Amino acid sequence: MDASQRRLRAVSAHLQPPATAAGCGGLAANPTAGEYVHAQGYSVVLPEKLQTGKWNVYRSARSPLRLISRYPDNPDIGTLHDNFAYAVETFRDCRYLGTRIRADGTIGEYKWMTYGEASTSRTAVGSGLIYHGIPEGARIGLYFINRPEWIIIDHACASYSYVSVPLYDTLGPDAVQFIVNHATVEVIFCVPQTLSILLSFIAQMPCVRLIVVVGGHDANMPSTPVTTRVQIITYTRLLVQGKASPQPFRPPKPEDVATICYTSGTTGTPKGAVLSHENLIANVAGSSLNIKFYPSDVYISYLPLAHIYERVNQVALLHCGVAVGFYQGDNLKLMDDLAVLRPTVFASVPRLYNRIYAAITNAVKESGGLKEKLFHSAYNAKRQAIIKGRNPSPMWDKLVFNKIKARLGGRVRLMSSGASPLSADVMEFLRICFGGEVIEGYGMTETSCIVTAMDIGDTSIGHVGSPISSCEVKLVDVPEMNYTSDDQPCPRGEICVRGPTIFRGYYKDEVQTKEVIDEDGWLHTGDIGLWLPGGRLKIIDRKKNIFKLAQGEYIAPEKIENVYAKCKFIAQCFIYGDSFNSSLVAIVAVEPEVLKAWAASEGIQYEDLRQLCADPRARAAVLADMDSIGKEAQLRGFEFAKAVTLVAEPFTLENGLLTPTFKVKRPQAKDTSQKKSQICMQSCKRQRQAGRSCNCLCMIRNESDKYRLTGDWIPQLLPPLHRIS
Repeated sequence: MDASQRRLRAVSAHLQPPATAAGCGGLAANPTAGEYVHAQGYSVVLPEKLQTGKWNVYRSARSPLRLISRYPDNPDIGTLHDNFAYAVETFRDCRYLGTRIRADGTIGEYKWMTYGEASTSRTAVGSGLIYHGIPEGARIGLYFINRPEWIIIDHACASYSYVSVPLYDTLGPDAVQFIVNHATVEVIFCVPQTLSILLSFIAQMPCVRLIVVVGGHDANMPSTPVTTRVQIITYTRLLVQGKASPQPFRPPKPEDVATICYTSGTTGTPKGAVLSHENLIANVAGSSLNIKFYPSDVYISYLPLAHIYERVNQVALLHCGVAVGFYQGDNLKLMDDLAVLRPTVFASVPRLYNRIYAAITNAVKESGGLKEKLFHSAYNAKRQAIIKGRNPSPMWDKLVFNKIKARLGGRVRLMSSGASPLSADVMEFLRICFGGEVIEGYGMTETSCIVTAMDIGDTSIGHVGSPISSCEVKLVDVPEMNYTSDDQPCPRGEICVRGPTIFRGYYKDEVQTKEVIDEDGWLHTGDIGLWLPGGRLKIIDRKKNIFKLAQGEYIAPEKIENVYAKCKFIAQCFIYGDSFNSSLVAIVAVEPEVLKAWAASEGIQYEDLRQLCADPRARAAVLADMDSIGKEAQLRGFEFAKAVTLVAEPFTLENGLLTPTFKVKRPQAKDTSQKKSQICMQSCKRQRQAGRSCNCLCMIRNESDKYRLTGDWIPQLLPPLHRIS
């Protein structure tokens, strides 16, 4: 089959579904061949070890007898290079990478690069690196936000056997320096804005040989100290050098390392998750049975490419010939980009979906009268139709929901959510208001992204779906938290994952690798889940102390608690947060004499210490001091406690909140403090939504409200969505 026939087949695939096996008279699998498999609907359950007799391993019902490691229709694709070669051959003349940014920096309509043109640039970049003597296997850093060049450089790394190392500013300059030295990065691709940051500590990164500036001009390239021996060139010059000296591909093997993705460690030090080509291909191949993309689809890329969520999205979209348009780079202008691009596929995180939900519901309340009644009538009618499995009346879309859909361009057919749990009410709201499929998945960097995903057409909510076909999942007892796989009616325990998607380990860190991967190859995620009827997974808790906020940022609470221990008012501090909220709160056991002395200096009257702890002025003083200490320690924006609750009673051995070595018992402290924390969080959330100062004295900081990739990087959607009429 020649290239033109392949392109015709790929483009026509979404127009006419393939014939089903029904009525074809072909041979069917003998049911007795899988006799030991207990079908549960979305998953099947098997014994982990035949001799134990315990049925506790769940696999996708689509592939119960083997785990998928390659695309079933394209088993020859074993690396990212193979995947790109397939896409170029199949979709050579189709649109691939689009941007609105012109060479002079102005904004216009989307201008597209085809798959074939991207392939030519990929070859030039790889050849240019060889021209500069960069050896095979070298680590290549990418230090800029989403734009077409990011994707092209990543393809060049795959085709010439380099290892890409994304560098993102949410970790801060110190972490960037640590990653570059730890991974021995030899080349860094950056933009003029991040170049200045790199040059401020270039002398502390002796491994760097070449810096390539994307979007820079040759005349403006700065010189570096002679002692560093670092060469700085523009991306344009690298392309010219590569085109003048083209080099053959150096294709990797499936087991070769494709990328090192650094994530936050429990002590705050980044850990490098090593992912191979076969890891990434297995993940997208397994999830391709759940989620389908087509050459007619259009996708907007604005989620950080340094995160595994967006990275794997790009691998999957590439295989299906999807057109990928990039945002301008300004999150506040994302709505304008959506209106121009009109995507059909939209991936995001709960942080943004929660903003959309709040903006629309607030606008409905403010509209009042007939408009409010019409919205609720339309919402309830559509909800009841979905619950009963009927098609809702198109009248409601015409009257109400088409105006809401237009905010995302009006063509979105598929919305996905990842990085942290999406609340059930927001999931239902999105399905009703936007009309298309809304699915949620669960995964992590160490599993090459997806572990479980909801099925298209599954209208239930409150879970993260079933295992994809390239991994298997089991729940392991956590007796100290009272979770067991024998719990009724739903088994509960720590989520463990195994299969070809599991990462190779943490770079240069065998100790932490052995802590998460056991001798049988199971990755222990630290998340607590339960199995719902039908074999779908629900996330209910977190085992390890590290946890994730709603915007996807990981928090190491002990690190923050150690910083705040320097606060004069604090005797003990417990930092609490969860993946349904974007901010941290602190439960503080106060230093009685210090707080009383402060109250006397302020002329504050009180009956006892408990009353003083409840005084808003006391909370304000403590939080202000914590803020000052946090800034001195250079905490990141999302690591600051945004609210505080003061308690008079300290954590002690007697009340069960301390261990014999005087460490806080986190599960017990969480149970004791959760009610206070939730009240504080809810109050903070309500007040912020109303645009007022928080009763819990939420300290909003400018740096976390700029909606960059640090902290609250999700765009502020409230003004564009303020009106629905």
